[in-house]
Amino acid sequence: MKLINKPKERFDWTLAFILLLFCLISLFAIASAQTTGQYKYSSGELINFVPSQIQWYIVSCILIAITMYLEPEQYKKAAWFIYGGGLFLLALLHFLPDGMSLVAPRNGAKSWFHLPGIGSIQPAEFMKTFFIIGLARMITQHHEKFLEKTLKTDFYLLGKILVTMLVPLAFIMMQSDLGTGLVFIAITAALIIVSGITWRIIVPIFAGTATIGVTLLLLALYAQEFLQDTFGFKSYQAARIYSWLDPYSYSSDEGMHLITSLNAIGSGEIFGKGYKGREVYVAESHTDFIFTSIGEDWGFIGASLVICMYFFLIYHLTKITLELKDPFSTYICAGIIAMITFHVFENIGMTIQLLPITGIPLPFISYGGSSLMGNMLAIGLVFSMKFHHRTYMFSSDDDNE
Repeated sequence: MKLINKPKERFDWTLAFILLLFCLISLFAIASAQTTGQYKYSSGELINFVPSQIQWYIVSCILIAITMYLEPEQYKKAAWFIYGGGLFLLALLHFLPDGMSLVAPRNGAKSWFHLPGIGSIQPAEFMKTFFIIGLARMITQHHEKFLEKTLKTDFYLLGKILVTMLVPLAFIMMQSDLGTGLVFIAITAALIIVSGITWRIIVPIFAGTATIGVTLLLLALYAQEFLQDTFGFKSYQAARIYSWLDPYSYSSDEGMHLITSLNAIGSGEIFGKGYKGREVYVAESHTDFIFTSIGEDWGFIGASLVICMYFFLIYHLTKITLELKDPFSTYICAGIIAMITFHVFENIGMTIQLLPITGIPLPFISYGGSSLMGNMLAIGLVFSMKFHHRTYMFSSDDDNE
């Protein structure tokens, strides 16, 4: 039996190549998106976001190297400290007074720290990965303690999972960040499915949740006054739903953003208008709505290739997950897959009216240091799980550890 331990054999070159392609797509898309002239210095000169994105990618690569250096067992031991540290940052952000220079509110939301010489950092983007680490440790610890599964132990595990989610989710929702809150719910749902909890519990819970969601949507459409009187539902919240379903009836207000997004993507047709050939102005086209830039520049073909790249990324991450034998590492990778998949599905879906608009960036492509570093931190964990995974030649699956 021979241990394969050469670093070059254990390093995931395929995943590194995928990230390189996303980096190139990001830089080209941001360069094209900023030609609409949305942001300018006081002198009137256009702001160039590309150098900053390059810097964030360099920092993120360093972050991956540091993350990959540590072994999964070290993350497992420090999981609750990592999770607790993330909660501390969210709590600190919430309780610090708005007047402090350390807090950088945007659009009424207090979701960022302002660090002099560095810029604005959003703790929630990192908390997603910290949450996955904590949840993976909790599920693993539960199965190590309760070797015999029963309905009672499954309900107990479900309760612990929900409590682990609700604490950070409460701080996120206090920041009025619905998009990030939905990401936490998606991660939790995925890990509940793979945690080993019996389907006799999972199916009724998921069915009940879906029923409640559909009921609330129907009430928002046909019984708005009931929601306002009973649950304090606001009229602007209903307007968001109406503008999603029928944006052209709200073209002067809530529906304007979606209409411009649809016009930009649709105007690209099959082959697009070419690099920097943009003609339709879309707000935030270098961040949350960067897919409109890709669709307008490169058309259906280019947008489809980007989507295919995400499919390949998810496929590759899934393949890695199935190769791992350590439960903790498996749960980590499953949570990361859920996080990235939901981000992609929601971001692209909201630009083409498939889903309501929420403030979720497109992973590895949208401009933004916190979003990019948060996603690269998660990918760094995958690199670590793969790099430190021991593979033996001429061994059975039971021998692989």
